[in-house]
Amino acid sequence: MADTFPAYLVSRTDAGQTTECKRLSENDLMPGDVTIKVEYSGLNYKDGLALTGKAPIIRRFPMIPGIDLSGIVVHSEHPGFKTGDAVVLTGFGIGEIHYGGYAGMARVNGDWLLHLPEGLTSRQAMIIGTAGYTAMQCVMALEDHGIEPESGDILVTGATGGVGSFAVSLLAKRGYRVIAATGRPEEKDYLTGLGAAEIFDRHELTGMARPLGREHWIGAIDVAGGNILANVLSHISYGGAVTACGLADSMELPASVAPFILRGITLYGISSVMSPMKKRGAAWARLTRDLDPDELDKMSSEIGFDELPNTALEILAGRIRGRTVVKLPDS
Repeated sequence: MADTFPAYLVSRTDAGQTTECKRLSENDLMPGDVTIKVEYSGLNYKDGLALTGKAPIIRRFPMIPGIDLSGIVVHSEHPGFKTGDAVVLTGFGIGEIHYGGYAGMARVNGDWLLHLPEGLTSRQAMIIGTAGYTAMQCVMALEDHGIEPESGDILVTGATGGVGSFAVSLLAKRGYRVIAATGRPEEKDYLTGLGAAEIFDRHELTGMARPLGREHWIGAIDVAGGNILANVLSHISYGGAVTACGLADSMELPASVAPFILRGITLYGISSVMSPMKKRGAAWARLTRDLDPDELDKMSSEIGFDELPNTALEILAGRIRGRTVVKLPDS
């Protein structure tokens, strides 16, 4: 069995979607110019949807899910990478249209890869993964908008999740006063430990939004969409900004144009999947500099490969805190 490796393969039949753990060989992989022995992957909300079929994340069947991976190059025909290089890959359609990280081996386009940032282990890179990278993009967008720590409070929705946890930590370390919105009050100590100054009840944001509410926050990072995002927009202070990077609540946006016209606020859409390499490199450099290993351990847990299906259900049910790292079997 040395020439084979375990992989989760999602197929579509007339009866619906099926997910099986199978053994594959390198001959089963999709085309690419770099082959990687995968050491770690991560479990994102999007991966939970892909594994369970709760949303049409996968656009090509059969598919190996997993939108993140880190590992070691075992073969390369790409000029930028050689055998033995440690690499990281997030996005670019892996786990959706190209075989992803839930397999012992991956063959990908080298143009999608980053060298493992100096100072990070392969495991730490997957604690960060798409969630940390997305949160960093959100923080950088607020900074580029001109919002500084003294500008006012920043709200983070879905604060106990992967993106939310990183957003709280990154903002707090930059000196911002962070308001963590969550429906899990029992996680107060966890959030304050990451740097949140105040805990806000998420349920106050779930009703239909008024066109304009009282000005509460100069900025926000939202992972929810739907009524939650609409309510957040109505409470942003004059000239403020919101970054939208998720749709855990809904893809709909039942909002008014009033905050945009009367308060001059801005809504930034954050997409991590196809963002250019220059932006990726800048974000990962910031993450490496701004995060410390103890913080990464505090917001993460590790599961074995066989635990993926059940843990996917847990993340969709909102019962996962922070980041979940997936350790790939050695063979």
